[in-house]
Formats: sequence, C-alpha cells, structure tokens
Amino acid sequence: MIDNIDQFPDDIFNLAFVSGFQQGFPELVAMAELEDWEYQEADPEKPNPILKSYIQYTYKRLVEENKVSISPDGQKLCFNTGLVTPNQEEIFALFTPNRNLDAAQNWYLSGWRRRGNFDLSSFSKLPGLARYYDDPSDLVFDTRLELRINIDHIIEENKDRFPENFRSFESFALRNFLNGAIDAAKVRIRRNYKTAIPQYYRGRVQLLLPICLSSPNVADLALAVQRFEDHYRGSTCLTLDMAYNNARQLARPDKDWLQP
Repeated sequence: MIDNIDQFPDDIFNLAFVSGFQQGFPELVAMAELEDWEYQEADPEKPNPILKSYIQYTYKRLVEENKVSISPDGQKLCFNTGLVTPNQEEIFALFTPNRNLDAAQNWYLSGWRRRGNFDLSSFSKLPGLARYYDDPSDLVFDTRLELRINIDHIIEENKDRFPENFRSFESFALRNFLNGAIDAAKVRIRRNYKTAIPQYYRGRVQLLLPICLSSPNVADLALAVQRFEDHYRGSTCLTLDMAYNNARQLARPDKDWLQP
C-alpha cells in the first residue's frame, strides 16, 4: 500500500483499477454540470473520450503538485476532479484499497463524491484543484508581440490533419491559404482576446488560434503557439477534437469557435 505521496505513480492506471473508464464514467457525467464530452468524430464504442482524457491528465497534474490525499488511517485516497455539480459543489474521486490480491494496483476507484459526502469525512483537509499557471497573462495573447510561424513544418508534418479537400493541394497553394488564415486569426484576436484559447502542453501554457480555411466563420484547425520572451512561435496545427481535448484540461473553452 502506498503510504507516501512521493510514491504516487503519475499514471492513474498504475495507481488504481479505474472502474467505469470503458463506459465513459456515466456516474460522473450524471453527477457533474451538464457538458458535452464527445468528439466531433464520435466513436459510439468509446463514449466520453474528452472526459476520460481529462481525468487521466488532471490526476497526472495533481501528482506533480502533491495534491492527492490519503486518509490518516490509510484506507481512502482522493483527489479533486475540478468538476462541480449543477449546484456548484466540488466533485472528488474516491479510492479504496483493491481487494483483488492478484491485482497490480493497490487501489480501486470506488466512485465520485460531492464535497459534503460522508465518505470524505476521513480527510481532515480535502485536496485542492490542479493549477496550470502562475501568471494569468499567460492566458491572453499579447497582440503587440511578433508571431513567427514555421509554415513548412506545419504543412509537412501536419497535412493529414487538414480538411480532406485541402490535402491534395500543392505546398505553395496550401501555404498561401494558411498564411491568409493566420492573418485573419490575428485580426480576430485583436477584436476579441477570448479568441485565443489556452491549452496545457508539456508543462507550459500555449494558446490555440482558429484557422479558418473554407469559411471565415468556421474553424478547420487550431494553431498552437507558444510564447517566448519577446515573440510567439507556432509550428503545429491540431484538429479541433485534439484542440478541445487539450484546452478542456484548463477550463471549458469559450464556444466562439472551439467546441466538441
């Protein structure tokens, strides 16, 4: 049994048998504030993929921050999911010792508990939310800074993420389309700072910009940009499903252009 928080594995599946994962955590969906956890390209055999990813990476971040708690008697473990009920009550994941003696994991996901649930009374202090940034300015695109884009890398490495009708374009033509879409995104951000949506990637906050290739009002891709001291740099485009999945880790994105 793990009795030292430094021993927590950063993969939740190494920590515990995670009940309900394959079914998309239906009990958590029913308990939490209403939210769409499906991709645009949904697979009915893999329900709520955004929620499953969210729980996995929320746990991973909480381990990094030492925010996973074990009760004093060592019989319960919990973490703050960052989700709330429709009445805005925090929801925690609760684990109990795995009674399957042959199991590789010491813990078992017992279920989801509201903050006021009796099962959490074993904890003298409940763990806090995952935190992904220290400076709130990281969440806002500074339009005064230069934006440098590695267009060739995006086209060469991410062409399979483009809409199908653009994949057959010659590199020069696609480059022109992409440059125009990036210029339009910069104009859009100047009008509305919420257009740039933050995501957390490899320990840093990045910003996602809408890339509209077919229509000025409908995004086809998301450009991920990272801030350096005096400029931003972008070298990767994501599908909208990938972008939403990453952005949801920090917060539910504004639905101006990015939604499941």
